[in-house]
Amino acid sequence: MSTYPIEEKNKVVRGAKRAVYDKSVINEILDAGFLCHISFVMNGQPFMIPTAYARHGEKIYVHGSVKSRTMLEAQKGIPICFCVTHLDALVLARSAFHHSVNYRSAIIYGSARPITKDEDKNDALRLITENFLKGRWDEVRQPNQKELDITSVLEITIESASAKVRTGDPVDDKEDYELDIWAGQLPLQPIYAQPIDDELLKEGVRTSPSVQLAFEGSKR
Repeated sequence: MSTYPIEEKNKVVRGAKRAVYDKSVINEILDAGFLCHISFVMNGQPFMIPTAYARHGEKIYVHGSVKSRTMLEAQKGIPICFCVTHLDALVLARSAFHHSVNYRSAIIYGSARPITKDEDKNDALRLITENFLKGRWDEVRQPNQKELDITSVLEITIESASAKVRTGDPVDDKEDYELDIWAGQLPLQPIYAQPIDDELLKEGVRTSPSVQLAFEGSKR
Protein backbone atom coordinates (compact mmCIF):
# COMPACT_ATOMS: atom_id res chain seq x y z
CA MET A 1 0.00 0.00 0.00
CA SER A 2 1.47 3.36 -1.07
CA THR A 3 -0.60 5.48 1.34
CA TYR A 4 -1.50 5.32 5.01
CA PRO A 5 -5.21 4.62 5.60
CA ILE A 6 -7.09 7.67 6.84
CA GLU A 7 -8.23 6.93 10.38
CA GLU A 8 -9.50 8.97 13.28
CA LYS A 9 -5.98 9.14 14.71
CA ASN A 10 -4.11 10.44 11.67
CA LYS A 11 -6.88 12.31 9.82
CA VAL A 12 -6.00 15.95 9.21
CA VAL A 13 -9.04 18.05 10.11
CA ARG A 14 -7.81 21.64 10.16
CA GLY A 15 -6.39 22.58 6.74
CA ALA A 16 -7.44 19.25 5.25
CA LYS A 17 -6.57 20.41 1.72
CA ARG A 18 -2.91 20.36 2.77
CA ALA A 19 -3.08 16.81 4.06
CA VAL A 20 -0.80 14.16 2.59
CA TYR A 21 -1.03 10.43 3.32
CA ASP A 22 1.33 9.25 0.60
CA LYS A 23 4.15 7.19 2.12
CA SER A 24 6.80 8.43 -0.30
CA VAL A 25 6.10 12.08 0.58
CA ILE A 26 6.09 11.34 4.30
CA ASN A 27 9.36 9.44 3.98
CA GLU A 28 10.91 12.39 2.11
CA ILE A 29 9.94 14.69 4.98
CA LEU A 30 11.43 12.29 7.51
CA ASP A 31 14.62 11.77 5.52
CA ALA A 32 15.17 15.51 5.10
CA GLY A 33 15.69 15.99 8.84
CA PHE A 34 17.51 14.57 11.84
CA LEU A 35 15.72 16.23 14.77
CA CYS A 36 12.31 15.07 15.94
CA HIS A 37 10.00 15.54 18.91
CA ILE A 38 8.57 12.45 20.60
CA SER A 39 5.49 12.77 22.77
CA PHE A 40 3.90 10.28 25.15
CA VAL A 41 1.69 10.21 28.22
CA MET A 42 2.92 8.89 31.57
CA ASN A 43 0.66 8.76 34.61
CA GLY A 44 -1.78 11.12 32.93
CA GLN A 45 0.91 13.75 32.26
CA PRO A 46 1.97 14.54 28.67
CA PHE A 47 5.68 14.79 27.86
CA MET A 48 7.57 15.84 24.74
CA ILE A 49 11.26 15.17 24.12
CA PRO A 50 13.47 16.43 21.24
CA THR A 51 16.00 13.90 19.95
CA ALA A 52 17.96 12.76 16.89
CA TYR A 53 16.54 9.95 14.76
CA ALA A 54 16.94 7.93 11.59
CA ARG A 55 14.47 6.13 9.34
CA HIS A 56 15.00 2.75 7.71
CA GLY A 57 11.98 1.40 5.85
CA GLU A 58 8.95 1.41 8.14
CA LYS A 59 11.13 1.79 11.23
CA ILE A 60 12.36 4.85 13.13
CA TYR A 61 15.40 4.62 15.41
CA VAL A 62 16.12 6.84 18.42
CA HIS A 63 18.56 6.51 21.29
CA GLY A 64 19.11 7.79 24.80
CA SER A 65 20.39 6.91 28.24
CA VAL A 66 19.28 3.62 29.77
CA LYS A 67 17.99 5.78 32.66
CA SER A 68 16.01 8.10 30.40
CA ARG A 69 12.33 8.39 31.32
CA THR A 70 11.43 8.46 27.62
CA MET A 71 13.37 5.28 26.90
CA LEU A 72 12.00 3.44 29.93
CA GLU A 73 8.38 4.38 29.24
CA ALA A 74 8.53 3.75 25.49
CA GLN A 75 9.90 0.26 26.06
CA LYS A 76 6.61 -0.63 27.73
CA GLY A 77 4.87 -0.42 24.37
CA ILE A 78 2.89 2.72 25.14
CA PRO A 79 1.52 4.76 22.19
CA ILE A 80 4.05 7.23 20.80
CA CYS A 81 3.57 10.31 18.65
CA PHE A 82 6.57 11.44 16.63
CA CYS A 83 6.82 14.81 14.81
CA VAL A 84 9.22 16.26 12.22
CA THR A 85 8.77 19.76 10.78
CA HIS A 86 10.64 21.77 8.14
CA LEU A 87 10.09 25.52 7.78
CA ASP A 88 10.61 26.52 4.14
CA ALA A 89 9.55 30.17 3.93
CA LEU A 90 7.81 33.04 5.66
CA VAL A 91 4.68 33.92 3.70
CA LEU A 92 4.19 37.66 4.01
CA ALA A 93 0.76 38.93 3.14
CA ARG A 94 -0.67 42.44 2.70
CA SER A 95 -2.64 42.03 5.91
CA ALA A 96 -1.35 40.89 9.29
CA PHE A 97 -4.12 38.31 9.51
CA HIS A 98 -3.06 36.38 6.40
CA HIS A 99 0.64 35.99 7.22
CA SER A 100 1.65 32.35 7.17
CA VAL A 101 4.57 29.98 6.54
CA ASN A 102 5.40 27.39 3.93
CA TYR A 103 6.24 24.15 5.67
CA ARG A 104 6.38 20.36 5.54
CA SER A 105 5.43 18.40 8.63
CA ALA A 106 4.91 14.73 9.34
CA ILE A 107 3.21 13.14 12.32
CA ILE A 108 3.98 9.48 13.01
CA TYR A 109 2.03 7.18 15.32
CA GLY A 110 3.40 3.90 16.57
CA SER A 111 4.90 1.90 19.38
CA ALA A 112 8.48 1.07 20.26
CA ARG A 113 10.53 -1.94 21.18
CA PRO A 114 14.01 -1.93 22.71
CA ILE A 115 16.93 -3.20 20.66
CA THR A 116 19.00 -5.42 22.92
CA LYS A 117 21.60 -7.15 20.72
CA ASP A 118 24.83 -5.18 20.54
CA GLU A 119 25.20 -5.74 16.80
CA ASP A 120 21.70 -4.44 16.08
CA LYS A 121 22.15 -1.56 18.49
CA ASN A 122 25.39 -0.59 16.77
CA ASP A 123 23.69 -0.70 13.36
CA ALA A 124 20.94 1.62 14.60
CA LEU A 125 23.49 4.05 16.06
CA ARG A 126 25.27 4.06 12.70
CA LEU A 127 22.01 4.99 10.97
CA ILE A 128 21.39 7.82 13.44
CA THR A 129 24.95 9.14 13.11
CA GLU A 130 24.85 8.99 9.31
CA ASN A 131 21.51 10.79 9.26
CA PHE A 132 23.06 13.42 11.53
CA LEU A 133 25.97 13.97 9.11
CA LYS A 134 26.55 11.71 6.12
CA GLY A 135 29.98 10.06 6.15
CA ARG A 136 30.69 10.81 9.82
CA TRP A 137 30.38 7.24 11.14
CA ASP A 138 33.45 5.96 9.28
CA GLU A 139 35.53 8.94 10.44
CA VAL A 140 35.14 8.41 14.18
CA ARG A 141 35.80 5.82 16.88
CA GLN A 142 33.00 3.26 17.06
CA PRO A 143 31.02 2.79 20.31
CA ASN A 144 32.75 0.57 22.84
CA GLN A 145 31.04 -1.96 25.08
CA LYS A 146 30.64 0.44 27.99
CA GLU A 147 28.96 3.00 25.75
CA LEU A 148 26.63 0.39 24.28
CA ASP A 149 25.72 -0.81 27.77
CA ILE A 150 24.64 2.65 28.95
CA THR A 151 22.68 3.45 25.77
CA SER A 152 19.10 2.49 25.00
CA VAL A 153 18.06 2.22 21.38
CA LEU A 154 14.41 2.07 20.40
CA GLU A 155 12.88 0.84 17.17
CA ILE A 156 9.58 2.59 16.48
CA THR A 157 7.30 0.87 14.00
CA ILE A 158 5.30 3.33 11.89
CA GLU A 159 1.71 2.20 12.33
CA SER A 160 -0.02 5.32 11.03
CA ALA A 161 1.05 8.68 9.67
CA SER A 162 0.00 11.85 7.93
CA ALA A 163 1.65 15.02 6.69
CA LYS A 164 0.70 18.62 6.02
CA VAL A 165 2.39 20.72 3.36
CA ARG A 166 1.93 24.38 2.47
CA THR A 167 3.53 25.97 -0.59
CA GLY A 168 3.03 29.11 -2.64
CA ASP A 169 2.09 32.74 -2.18
CA PRO A 170 0.00 34.49 0.46
CA VAL A 171 -3.77 34.49 0.05
CA ASP A 172 -5.10 37.96 0.76
CA ASP A 173 -8.60 39.37 0.80
CA LYS A 174 -9.58 40.49 -2.71
CA GLU A 175 -9.62 44.19 -1.86
CA ASP A 176 -6.18 44.02 -0.23
CA TYR A 177 -4.47 43.19 -3.52
CA GLU A 178 -4.84 46.89 -4.40
CA LEU A 179 -2.76 47.99 -1.39
CA ASP A 180 0.75 49.35 -1.94
CA ILE A 181 2.28 46.75 0.37
CA TRP A 182 4.95 44.25 -0.63
CA ALA A 183 3.82 40.64 -0.31
CA GLY A 184 5.46 37.35 -1.16
CA GLN A 185 7.68 34.62 0.18
CA LEU A 186 10.88 34.95 2.21
CA PRO A 187 12.58 31.55 1.77
CA LEU A 188 14.44 29.92 4.63
CA GLN A 189 17.29 27.48 4.11
CA PRO A 190 19.36 25.70 6.76
CA ILE A 191 23.07 26.25 6.14
CA TYR A 192 26.33 25.22 7.74
CA ALA A 193 28.68 28.05 8.71
CA GLN A 194 32.47 27.87 8.84
CA PRO A 195 33.49 24.90 11.04
CA ILE A 196 35.04 25.89 14.39
CA ASP A 197 37.88 23.75 15.73
CA ASP A 198 37.57 22.20 19.19
CA GLU A 199 39.86 24.16 21.54
CA LEU A 200 41.48 20.86 22.51
CA LEU A 201 41.91 19.66 18.91
CA LYS A 202 45.25 18.00 18.34
CA GLU A 203 47.60 20.16 16.30
CA GLY A 204 47.70 19.29 12.63
CA VAL A 205 44.29 17.57 12.50
CA ARG A 206 42.40 18.80 9.46
CA THR A 207 38.65 19.21 9.06
CA SER A 208 36.97 15.85 8.40
CA PRO A 209 35.71 15.24 4.83
CA SER A 210 32.08 14.90 5.99
CA VAL A 211 32.24 18.28 7.73
CA GLN A 212 34.00 19.99 4.84
CA LEU A 213 31.57 18.52 2.32
CA ALA A 214 28.56 19.76 4.32
CA PHE A 215 30.08 23.23 4.66
CA GLU A 216 31.04 23.51 0.99
CA GLY A 217 27.57 22.31 -0.02
CA SER A 218 25.99 25.12 2.02
CA LYS A 219 27.99 27.77 0.14
CA ARG A 220 26.57 26.78 -3.26
